[in-house]
This record gives sequence, structure tokens and C-alpha cells, in this order.
Amino acid sequence: MLLLLLLLLASTQGNSQVQRVSGQMKNGSCACEVNTNMWLFPAKKYEAALQQVESCEDSLQKLQEQVHLSNQRLPELYAVLDNITGRLEPYQYLNYKGIYSALSLRRLGEELDKLEGDINAMSLQVNNVDSTKLSKEVHKLREDVGTMHMANSINMKSVKERLRYLKNSVESCLSIPKDFRGQQRYCLKGLMTNVSAPVITKVSPYGKNIISGSWGHQVLTNNEDQQNIFWIQPMLHGHTSGNILRTYQSYEDFMASTNHKDVTIAPSNVHVNTVEGPSAVMYGEALYYHCYNSPDVCRYDLKSKTVTRVELPGIGKDHRKFPYCYFDCRPHSDVDVEEDESGLWVIYATVGSHGNLVVSKLSWDEEAETLNITQTWETRLFKKAVTNAFMSCGVLYATRFYDDFYEEIFYAFDTATGKEDNTLALRMEKISKGVASLSYNPINRQLYMFNDGYLLAYQAHFFNSI
Repeated sequence: MLLLLLLLLASTQGNSQVQRVSGQMKNGSCACEVNTNMWLFPAKKYEAALQQVESCEDSLQKLQEQVHLSNQRLPELYAVLDNITGRLEPYQYLNYKGIYSALSLRRLGEELDKLEGDINAMSLQVNNVDSTKLSKEVHKLREDVGTMHMANSINMKSVKERLRYLKNSVESCLSIPKDFRGQQRYCLKGLMTNVSAPVITKVSPYGKNIISGSWGHQVLTNNEDQQNIFWIQPMLHGHTSGNILRTYQSYEDFMASTNHKDVTIAPSNVHVNTVEGPSAVMYGEALYYHCYNSPDVCRYDLKSKTVTRVELPGIGKDHRKFPYCYFDCRPHSDVDVEEDESGLWVIYATVGSHGNLVVSKLSWDEEAETLNITQTWETRLFKKAVTNAFMSCGVLYATRFYDDFYEEIFYAFDTATGKEDNTLALRMEKISKGVASLSYNPINRQLYMFNDGYLLAYQAHFFNSI
């Protein structure tokens, strides 16, 4: 009874509601019923509140750790920002002079990207005055780099183009004889003006399933027995490499695919001396081609059965990076050996030329028995935007896919003058859409195309050619 009175008294003194209870007299005593549920302790609510407090303490502790880590990284970020700012100052000077390195600016841009990412990640963890200040400074630095790039890119491109033109002019003076155009009167008239319908059309003797290779008519031989030799070099290993050269002693044998002779250039299709890509030409007493899995050009001597090599300048490990790729990338077509009235050439691309076509003069020193690269020209035509290319009268011609039945010669670069022409529109009829190789014969002025599994030849015409 005393306990009940104390509880009632505590309820009355506190903010709790007062409960009125009516009683009854029983045996001289007052008896009443009291509902004590209203004074039960809220255990469930207490446990829920306790869990929230514990969770809040964990979250606060993690946030404090993140703030601590961010504060530790702030000096590092400041140091990186100071370093970039210091490195940018010399380029600001070059910017005022109108010269700068686009590659270095790109690298600075990449570092700014990384720095911005770090600052953004830090801002998600802690957003304070320091992080806001860093974000503003990096943003301003980004604007400065962008201004430098936009303001001077045209100027820099013009300087680079002028440098390329002067370099090409020097190579032309060193390489092309003054009387070269006089030796071939049709070359003197300028660019190629027309290409005939196919004058030779036949299925490859290896069948239509072998869609890649090279073929042609032997050029520059003093042996009368070899002046009518037709040859074919197929890519028998995955359409990318081959070690067999097949020759025919006459046009009749070639057309009938009879009386052939096979020469094994290398012991396997993946040997270091194997032909890689549809790039070969038979010039004199040798076959010239791209050496397997290397940046080299090979010369296979048909008499001595020996191989001589020379590395292409600037190509390095990127010898499989820039194939012919206009319509459908032709694997391992990165290096293209060609021939014309002035000798041998190599067409390729490098990282240094930004993937644009490069043409180099190739020469064989018979006395020293060495293969050499003598001069090199750079063009403005991206190699992967080309189906194929060939040389004629010292001029580089490039083709592109027109449709399934026509190829189009659309570009020319003259090594004698360093000038280019991208307005050509010379159509070449074909049987299949894929062009594996295209080469020119300076003796009969014919073009030879390996058109998937078909062999096609065309007659080239020049202005008033005789």
C-alpha cells in the first residue's frame, strides 16, 4: 500500500498524467484497482535509441578518420599543384612567343585530370575551405592550359607543316635525279590520268580461298630468259604470312597455271625470313618484302638464296600498328614494298608521323651487298584511311573503297616536288570488294591487284603518254 502511494505521489509531482481510482469498502477497508501499465519502463524504445547512439558514434569515428586522412593528403596535393604550376611557367613563356610542345601540354592535361579526380574524391569525404580552394586553383590552371592550346594550335600546326614541307624538299633534292623526268617522257607529263578496265583477269592458282598475297611481272632483269616471268607470292598462313614464291616462265604458262616453279624463301610460315603481309615485289634477281614480325625489309636473292635486311626508320615496335584499313583492316599490311621507274620504295606509317603515310627510298648496293634506306618523305594522309597504295614515276598514289565493284585512286604525293593532290577520282574495276595488294610495273605501265582470290591487271595512262 505504501509503495502504491509513493508511485501515485511521484506521478502527481512529475509531468505524468494523474489517474483517479474509485474504491469500495470491503471488511472495513477501502479496496481499489489500479492500472500500472502506464508506469512500465519503455524497454524497446530505450534499446532502439541506444542502437542509434552507437551507430552515430561509429559514423562519427569513420568521418573523423576520413578527415584525418584528407588532412594528411593536403600537403601532397599542394606539392603536386605547385609542381604542375612550376612546370607550366616555361610553357607560358613559350606561349607568349607562339611556340609550345603540344605533347607536353597533353601530359600536363593528363596530370590535371588525375589531380581533379583526387580533389573531387576528397571533397566527397570532407568539404572545407582547403578543398574548395584547391578545386578553384585547379580549375583556373585548366583554363590556362586550354587557352594556350586553343590560341596557338593553328600556329603550331602551321610551323610543323612548314617543317615537314622543308624536310621533304631536302629529301627530294638529295634523291631524285634532275634528268629523271626526262628519262621517262610520260612521267614528265605529270600525274596518272586514267586506268583501263582489267586487261588480265584470272583466279589465283591457289584458289579463291587464299584472299591475300602479291603478284606481278618481273622488273629489271638482264637475263633474257627471265624477262617474261610472272610471279605470285601467296599468304598461305592465316592470310598474313607465306614462305613460297611461285614463278611462271611465260604469260601463257601463267594464264594456264602450268609449268610453275616454287621457291622456298624460309623454312616455315613463321620464320624470321618469312614474308609478312601482301607487300612483295620481284625486282631484278631478288624478292623484296616485309620481314616476318619485325620492322625490317628483306631482300631474298634468287641466285645465292641469301637474305639481307634493313630496318625502317622510326617504325620500331609499331610495325603492326598501322595497316591499310579504309573499308576492312587488312592484317599485317603495315609495310608495303613498291617499285617504279626510279627503283624501289617502302610505304608505311609511324607513331612519329601520327599514323600518316611515310614513303622511303630503298636501294641495293651491289658492291657492298647491303640494303639501305636513303631518303624519307612524310605525307598528311592517314594510313588507316587508305585501302592500298603504290608508286609510279616517283609519285605515291593511294586508293580507297568506292563500292563492292570499284576501287578509286583519290590521292597523289609527288616526291620530286613535295606537293600533294587529293582531288583524283580514277576508278578501277574489281571483282571482289577486298584489295590485298596493288603494285605498278614501270616496264609495261600496268597495275597488278590481288583482289581477294582474283588476279587483276590494268593499264595506266598518263597525259599524252607514248
